[in-house]
Amino acid sequence: MRCIRFEKEKKYVEDFLSLPKRLYAADRNTEDPKQTKQLLLGTHPLSKYFTLDKFLAYDGETVVGRFAITTYPQDDTAYLGFYECVHNDRAAKFLFDTAYSFAKSRGCSRLVGPVDASFWIKYRLKTNFFNIPPYTGEPYNQSWYLKQFTDNGFSVWHHYTSNMYRPIEESYTNEKYSDRLQKFLQEGYEIISPDMNDYAQIIDELYGLLTELYKDFPTYKPIEKADFVSMFSSYKTIMLPQMVKLAYYKGKMVGFFLSVPNFGNAVYHLNPLNIVKILRTKADPQEYVMLYMGVDQAHKGLGKALVGSIMDALRGTGLPSIGALARDGKVTQNYGDDLLEAKYEYVLLERAVEG
Repeated sequence: MRCIRFEKEKKYVEDFLSLPKRLYAADRNTEDPKQTKQLLLGTHPLSKYFTLDKFLAYDGETVVGRFAITTYPQDDTAYLGFYECVHNDRAAKFLFDTAYSFAKSRGCSRLVGPVDASFWIKYRLKTNFFNIPPYTGEPYNQSWYLKQFTDNGFSVWHHYTSNMYRPIEESYTNEKYSDRLQKFLQEGYEIISPDMNDYAQIIDELYGLLTELYKDFPTYKPIEKADFVSMFSSYKTIMLPQMVKLAYYKGKMVGFFLSVPNFGNAVYHLNPLNIVKILRTKADPQEYVMLYMGVDQAHKGLGKALVGSIMDALRGTGLPSIGALARDGKVTQNYGDDLLEAKYEYVLLERAVEG
C-alpha cells in the first residue's frame, strides 16, 4: 500500500473524484464533483483562505482511500476532510497514520474531522439511518466510517441531530408557538416570506446576521461578503418563498428561517435528468428540509415565533419535514418536539497530535 500526496496532476485529481462513485449508489453520493475539483485545483472562491494538502492511498493500482488536510493561518488545528475509504481496517489505519504524521510535521496540535476544507462547505460525520437516502444538505458517508475514526484515535468532540417531523394536520395547534408568534407581531415585528426579486438584498442582510450568529460554532472561519454571496447565490433557484421566513424589527433583519424542498442529492449532480427532477420536486415537494435558522441575540424568544410561522406554512400540506443539523445544547434541537418522529445523528471528532 502506498500514499501519494499530489498537487494538480490530472490523474490524481481524477482518481480522487472517482472513489465516491465506486463507494456509493447513485442516490447516495453527495459529493459535488465540480466543487471538489475546484478545491483540489485551488480555484474555488474559498481557496484563498486555507492550504489544502491532498492524499490518495493505493493498493497496487487501485485507489482504496483518500483524504485532504486543511490548515489555516494562525490556527494549529489540522482539519481532516474528503475522507473516503474502502471497508478495510488496514487501509483506514494507513490513511489515518499518514494524516497524523503529516499534521505532526506541520506542527499542528490536533486533528479535527471530518471537515471538507471549510465550515461553509461540509463537515460532520453521519452515524445512523443509512437505510434512508440523504436529504438535501446532509453530510452523508459510509456506515463504517465512525468505527474507522474511533479505532484510529479519534473521539467525539461535538454531537448533532436532525429531527424528522411528521406532517402537521389542519387541526394541529401548539399554543407555545402560536402565542409567541402573535406576541412578536403585536410588538411591531414583521415575519414575512421574501420576494425573490430582492434576493441580492436579502443575501446581503443575511451575511451580517448569519456570520455574527455562527461565529462561535466549531470549525467556523469568517469569509468576505463577496465569497458568501458566491456560495449562497445558487440557493435562489431551489428555495420556495412560502417556506422561507425573515423577521424584521424597525426595518432591520433580526431573524431568519431558510427551508428548501428535499431534492435528495440531485442538486450535487446537475445533469439533464437531475435538472428535470429538481424542477419537478420544486413544483411538487414531498418533504421540506429546514436548513438554517438564526435570531439576533437581542431578540430572545423570536425563534419560537419563526417556528410558529413555519408551522402555519406547513399546516395542512400533508408533508413531513426535517430540522437539520442542530448541535447539542442549542434550543433548536427541541423545537417541535411534539411532532418528532425520529432523529438523525452526526458527530465531529478530534484527535490530539502529540509533541
